[in-house]
Amino acid sequence: MEAYGLQDRRKSNNATHVEVLQVGSSGHLPLDVASMDHIAGVLGTGLFLGTGEAIRTAGPLGALIAFALVGSVAYASLCSLGEMTSLAPISGSFPHFASRWVDPALGFAVSDLRSYSSWLSVPVEITGAQILISLWDSHHAAVYTVVVCILICATNIFGVCKLVFCQCTSNSTCLSVIMIAGLIIVGLVIDLGGAPNHQRLGFQYWNNPGVFAGPGLEPRYPALDNFLGILSVITQAAFAYQGMEIVAVAASETENPRRNIAKAIRRVFYRILIFYILGVFIAGLIVPSNNADLLMGTGFSAKSPFVIAMQVSGIRVLPTVVNAGFITSAFSAGNSFLFCSSRILYGLALRKQAPRFFTICTKKGVPIAAVLFSSAFAFLSLMNVSSGAETVFNWFQHLVVIGGFFGWLSINITYIHFHRGLKYQGIDRRKLHYWNPLQPWLSVWGLIWCMIFILINGYSVFWDFNASGFLTSYLNIPLFFGLYLFWKITRCTVIWKPDEMDFVRGIPSLEETEGPEIRPKGFWQHVAAVLF
Repeated sequence: MEAYGLQDRRKSNNATHVEVLQVGSSGHLPLDVASMDHIAGVLGTGLFLGTGEAIRTAGPLGALIAFALVGSVAYASLCSLGEMTSLAPISGSFPHFASRWVDPALGFAVSDLRSYSSWLSVPVEITGAQILISLWDSHHAAVYTVVVCILICATNIFGVCKLVFCQCTSNSTCLSVIMIAGLIIVGLVIDLGGAPNHQRLGFQYWNNPGVFAGPGLEPRYPALDNFLGILSVITQAAFAYQGMEIVAVAASETENPRRNIAKAIRRVFYRILIFYILGVFIAGLIVPSNNADLLMGTGFSAKSPFVIAMQVSGIRVLPTVVNAGFITSAFSAGNSFLFCSSRILYGLALRKQAPRFFTICTKKGVPIAAVLFSSAFAFLSLMNVSSGAETVFNWFQHLVVIGGFFGWLSINITYIHFHRGLKYQGIDRRKLHYWNPLQPWLSVWGLIWCMIFILINGYSVFWDFNASGFLTSYLNIPLFFGLYLFWKITRCTVIWKPDEMDFVRGIPSLEETEGPEIRPKGFWQHVAAVLF
């Protein structure tokens, strides 16, 4: 750690500063798989299917504003997490950082909330996949749900040792990336009149029905209703961005973690621009916000703007191919969320904030007990058989999104303390593999907006109150503070002072984590390095 200007310190008497061992020391994930796993966590049903709901609710420009705003918060949070991970690439990730540099009670609260949020993300993606499969066969929902559950669980249980897991993650995520790139190109072709119907669209849907739409809560005040429409899209946008932190959660299982995670986080900005902002922009050009299929609300497959545009423009076979790609994307995202949730649970157990048996690992370093426990939550997706797939999807989506907001909130709070501690102890963060010159203002930006998002996410229930909508929107708030107070009172924890923060113990040195750098060769390897 001398390269970072850190000197040896006497052993702290703080019981929460446990040494965090690396998982999978014999089976590290290479950069391409760790980066693919990170992309897989975000290229799921939220991006491919949520854009239709966003355009219907807020209009093309309203959806674009919401996705750009939430994207800036996601990027700020990931930059904060990346800098902390660059110093300490260890198991447990941001919940451990919160315990180590802010307050053990905060680490406990965000660990539990983020764990259950990640657990619920798996059945969300499985439910999304089942909705898409129902486009072809709507009579065997239970069978398809069980099959997808088993595939995702088996991949994580048997495949993390650089065999099945690596191939499944890389292959399915490659298909997702190729698909979103293809959809953007097809969208441009449709907009410019290159589809079979040869209708040039341009920006005509921005003129009629208009750039903004509203949820209809305040029809007498169109401007206010349009503003409420943008607020309504925050949940869809946030769900699309959920999982960006997976690349840091996997730090201890990544080859050359400091260097490679720094590379992955630097590329996030371009991925947000290409996959999200450009994707939403193109979708808003090719489908009007008042399209009958968007307004119908009978199934998420019908709400995909790209599929709707293909059908309207006379493209016959491609919508079926795209639907199959959506299913692959949902599988890939579910796979990544299960990976993430099991590692957070493993980190909890290492810090004695979860039962000790969750630290049990296989010879290959897979935390098998945590994986098996997390896998059980995948079968919550069977609720879609009795309650209706869309209803269950919406319930889980709100719970996941608010849990994600609390995760981002804790990341930014932790970074502010981390930044203050480094400055007080005279540690130059510019010597880290990754640091951002806009800090700490990025984390302040992310912190403020996360608090706002948490408070406004379920605002619509106050116009038409229903118990299920209120609970799924606001249940996480008392849960988070309840967990925080429980651990703080029972363990008598304190907020760390800058001179008490431990930036040394349990953190591997550069020599222990970093190997020789292999640079890309040739044009296509450089292109892949930028995208992935």
